[in-house]
Amino acid sequence: MELTCRSRSCKTRWKLTGEIDHHRAQALSRELEREVSTRLPGELVLDFSGVTFMDSSGIALVLRASRLMEELGGRLRLESVPGQALRVLKAAGIHRRVELGEE
Repeated sequence: MELTCRSRSCKTRWKLTGEIDHHRAQALSRELEREVSTRLPGELVLDFSGVTFMDSSGIALVLRASRLMEELGGRLRLESVPGQALRVLKAAGIHRRVELGEE
């Protein structure tokens, strides 16, 4: 999985690719915490356009990102969420907590 991070005027965008499963989600969560605590963005955008599969571990990753941004008084937005990942997130009710942009 590839992860890129860019910051511009208090907005950080991450592009996620590949599978978000148990093995990858733990590493991504640690990287997410490190980047958010370093950059302190007002908005964090997770771009799911390259995600090919996601299980419940991806839900935990999104919830962690949401909590981190809430602690900063910021906002989390998910963009370009493909069908399979969108179904997983909606089944967990994430759409009630985080803005979801579908592909």
